[in-house]
Amino acid sequence: MASIREIKRRMRSVKNIMQVTMALEAVSVSKVPRTTAQAVASRAYANLAMEVLNDIASANQSGTPLHPLLTTGRNDRAITILLITSDRGLAGAYNANIIRIARRFVLDGGFTPDKGKTVRWVAIGRKGRDALLRMGEQVVAEFVGLPSWLTIRDIRPIARILIDDFLNDHTGEVYIAHTAFINTLTQRPRIQRLFPLIPGESIELSGREYMEPQHVSTTRLPDYIYEPSAHAILEQIVPRFTEVVIYQSILESIASEHSARMVAMRNASDNARTLLDALQLSYNKARQSSITGEMLDIVGGVEALRTKAK
Repeated sequence: MASIREIKRRMRSVKNIMQVTMALEAVSVSKVPRTTAQAVASRAYANLAMEVLNDIASANQSGTPLHPLLTTGRNDRAITILLITSDRGLAGAYNANIIRIARRFVLDGGFTPDKGKTVRWVAIGRKGRDALLRMGEQVVAEFVGLPSWLTIRDIRPIARILIDDFLNDHTGEVYIAHTAFINTLTQRPRIQRLFPLIPGESIELSGREYMEPQHVSTTRLPDYIYEPSAHAILEQIVPRFTEVVIYQSILESIASEHSARMVAMRNASDNARTLLDALQLSYNKARQSSITGEMLDIVGGVEALRTKAK
């Protein structure tokens, strides 16, 4: 059995750790309502934006691409993946799951150097960036320390990099690896294709359990009438809608991060309390054993004195 001093030292360590976990849980509890409300509120708009882009691409009957982002990339040797993680840890398996799924997607798709293909990574969050660098991946851009309350203006540099990569033929496809917020207890890693937007290919992609299903309209819409011109309008709305999709993915990831951290820290605090109870019981047993031993020593000494006096 451990000594009383050792048990007390372990109890102090557990109490110190529990204070940290309870503080982090309290911070996440305060952030979860706002982040989840923000993600859910903008979800409908982001889905409709994707539907509009699909409708525009589907309704085009002229045969001429209406916008470069709506056409197949010419570089079939490389893809770009936007990996969204957090800057801090202590969020359970939140970061590990999305990194694992992103790597699995790369391997399943055959995007490996031995097959003549490369993956260009754009990392959001220190955890994802550090993991990619440890694995020796090609990180072309990184974004850390994003504001706590994100606005669409904050993600425009990210969208600009992804758009330029595709338009300059540095990559043939662009994907977003993010964590979709389902509810406080459930968050699912997802891979969503951003570019190119090609109608009719969503069935193949959504067949994988980690692929985000694309929002494709069930009814065929007539061709759009553009005023003043299709080029002038799409030149404005396609990049804007792209920003909305990226923005929504980051909002979903932020809500998932705080929910995962809240649950993880709550479980850690509960485990710390259970461990404290066990240590307290061990401490009581050790202390009782020590007191019993001291009493036996005293009684033994008294009996020895009596025997000697006789």
